[in-house]
Amino acid sequence: MVSQCNDRLNTTKTALNDEKPLLQIRNVTKKFGEFTAVNNVDLNIHTGELFCLLGGSGCGKSTLLRMLAGFETPTSGQITIDGKDMSGVPPYQRPTNMMFQSYALFPHMSVEKNIAFGLEQDGINKNEIKERTQNILKLVELQDYEKRRPNQLSGGQRQRVALARALVKEPKLLLLDEPLGALDKKLREQTQFELMNIQNKVGVTFVVVTHDQEEAMVLADRIAVMDKGTFIQIGSPTEIYEFPKNRLVANFIGSANILKGRVNENTSKSVKIMTDLGEIELEQFSTLTVGASVYLGIRPEKISISKNASINKQGFTASGVVEDIGYLGNTSRYKVRLDQGILMDVTAQNHLRPKNHAHAFSWGENVSLHWDASNAMLLTS
Repeated sequence: MVSQCNDRLNTTKTALNDEKPLLQIRNVTKKFGEFTAVNNVDLNIHTGELFCLLGGSGCGKSTLLRMLAGFETPTSGQITIDGKDMSGVPPYQRPTNMMFQSYALFPHMSVEKNIAFGLEQDGINKNEIKERTQNILKLVELQDYEKRRPNQLSGGQRQRVALARALVKEPKLLLLDEPLGALDKKLREQTQFELMNIQNKVGVTFVVVTHDQEEAMVLADRIAVMDKGTFIQIGSPTEIYEFPKNRLVANFIGSANILKGRVNENTSKSVKIMTDLGEIELEQFSTLTVGASVYLGIRPEKISISKNASINKQGFTASGVVEDIGYLGNTSRYKVRLDQGILMDVTAQNHLRPKNHAHAFSWGENVSLHWDASNAMLLTS
């Protein structure tokens, strides 16, 4: 698995260094009457990338995907795939294929016939259809299910049939609209890694639309977070999670405790922020002026919780009372009301099995919270 991950990272880095992206989106806008679904977006996606468009309902991600597929026409702007302008090019002539959330399998056809259908429509000779169908069945590990019909398969198997049918036509760009949305949580988690491995083997560029933050974090080489038809931030999962640009991204990707602050001092080496919990110094460069209003975000898992005040530790310490507890098995989620009245979310790993079915901390218990200043995220809006 480590070797596969390294290969994937190396491939992605090489692709991103290419001068010419596979997909170029330039100043694309899509309006439906007075409503602007996609608002003047720009994006480059490179060969071999697994790219995720992430956002809530109505943010414009599916509309953008449909424009890439040719099912919608941009109101303005240009979409280029492999150097060719897609203006006026119908869906069936584009070097793309699309996998829908519903899978849209033909119920009266076998797995093999479902996969081969598109090739037959394209007039491919029977020998080549047979060879390509058998190869793709092996790739998705369904070679023993070729004669079954969709209603004889599990949800995960139907998902793989839909993926095989999309890949067998050998598109340059595969578009996936909520591809795992119909699966239950455990199967969805398992299938995420299967999808990554298949994409890594075939080398086809994937563009995935999802509203599931965890799914995007697991799958993607890069993520574009969308809101109200625009890209709020584009970057790797690590960049998006650890260095969000604003409160919207910080709260949408995972969760964050947000503190209001004001810039007290700013030098070339650090910036000091005054918050309701006191002054916090961040060892990072910032162009913010003294007196500027800012926000600080602290992820719940970056905060340690203990029964005693932290001693000889660098960072920030606060005390409070446990107001609520959520037990999630591998972790516990605590809501702690600080002495200053601020409610903080804290996530703690359950490293040890509890005694007598008790939580590590109890409701109403006095606790101490500590976090390193380097874990505070400076948010300007």
